[in-house]
Amino acid sequence: MASITVQSHLVLERILTIEIVRVTERAAVSAARLRGHGKDKASDQAAVDAMRRELNKLPIDGTVVIGEGEMDEAPMLFIGEQVGNKAGPKVDIAVDPLEGTVLCAKNMPGAIATLAMADAGTLLHAPDCYMDKIAIGPGYPKGTIDLDAPAEENILNLAKAKGVKPSEITAILLDRPRHAKTIEAIRSVGAAVSLISDGDVAGVIHCAEPKTGIDIYLGIGGAPEGVLAAAALRCIGGQMQCRLVIDNEALRERTLNMGIKDPKKKYEIEDMVRGDCLFAATGVTTGAMLTGVKFGKDMIETDTVVMRSVTGTVRRIVAEHRQLEKFHLD
Repeated sequence: MASITVQSHLVLERILTIEIVRVTERAAVSAARLRGHGKDKASDQAAVDAMRRELNKLPIDGTVVIGEGEMDEAPMLFIGEQVGNKAGPKVDIAVDPLEGTVLCAKNMPGAIATLAMADAGTLLHAPDCYMDKIAIGPGYPKGTIDLDAPAEENILNLAKAKGVKPSEITAILLDRPRHAKTIEAIRSVGAAVSLISDGDVAGVIHCAEPKTGIDIYLGIGGAPEGVLAAAALRCIGGQMQCRLVIDNEALRERTLNMGIKDPKKKYEIEDMVRGDCLFAATGVTTGAMLTGVKFGKDMIETDTVVMRSVTGTVRRIVAEHRQLEKFHLD
């Protein structure tokens, strides 16, 4: 058993340094060709097609456990889809081939192509539904935040743990009507609010990046994005709590069928990502985290961040792709 584990980790390390980056790079380049064209579905489909092609070249026996719907909703990368060439370890895969489809369609900041990979059976198998989330970066005592506490209480506790006034705390949320009361509560204790139109994977990661000036993520977003963000924080540190939003009987039944016995369970990072994992994201449009794809006459440039939990390694890979015919043939 130990030798199998070592072999699995060696393969994951090789994927970390080379192959997994290619997957998000190709998805990002394919989507970026449609930046600003107002075609959100077409750009998403381009990213999906590119990501599927690259995943199927990898030396893995992979199962998509976080994707976009189930088999009857293909051609998206669906939950339960098998990927890879089967010449390697069994792994769980979470994907968002284009996080921020609207951002890409409008050529706005922050669209990314992202993927997480982990040992088989270690990623939360969550349905494509909403998820309530709260997250902060590393360096704070455990229990600093609580999903069940009022927003203002979480802000005050975080400010105390950071050693600053609440007015020096900035919270990031999706700009949605459902967050109106939360925003009001945050501002009532003097904290600032940063609103994003899309892209809550990057929003959560911003909490762990001091240069962004973001301290805490709050609010309801997608469950797939929640698991992807948890994978990133598993690599770089931080705290996160989440709960699925199960608001109808059909979704409740689907959740039970996926093996989730308690739909009201409060998940922490270790519940969503239990083993060694990899996380990669490539910029489609330039944002606070990544530079978008740059198209030149004889070259395409991409900016990718890739992380691994077992080592805590974070690599930034700025790549120049000069064999342009390969990208254009895909």
